[in-house]
Amino acid sequence: MLTFEEKLTIIDTFSELERHEVSLGQVNYHYEDSVYDKKVIVYHLHPNGNGFVFAEMIEEKDYPVDKKGMVNIRDFSEEKLRTVIQQSIESLSESDPHEENWKDKENNKLVLVNDYDTWNVYAGELLDASFATYNSAVDYLQQEGFKRIE
Repeated sequence: MLTFEEKLTIIDTFSELERHEVSLGQVNYHYEDSVYDKKVIVYHLHPNGNGFVFAEMIEEKDYPVDKKGMVNIRDFSEEKLRTVIQQSIESLSESDPHEENWKDKENNKLVLVNDYDTWNVYAGELLDASFATYNSAVDYLQQEGFKRIE
């Protein structure tokens, strides 16, 4: 496991991130150029090495995210930490709306679209559902028997 100081050194190499000291010695890093309202990339990096990176909008990931869209980076290697931070920055840099197509066994199609910090599910032009987070929208689609298509 990387130490707090090692994680700070790695994160400080991302010149697009701005460091913010928070309570109890914790540190946040903001990405002020985000095209979304979401600006915090690294959240509550603690002197004990625990911390989180915003990963909700990263399309292909091999780690779990919590209901806030964060991944715990406590046990991440240097390479994995650099990768998740870079992917997080890129996911908040996309100026086009995030859009995914989903289909069920009966070939019904739904589209998941990020509309200004709201995740909307559309059936054609009709709004089917709205969610505050990507994970909530995905949970809904999966519970309804839909799978993401490329």
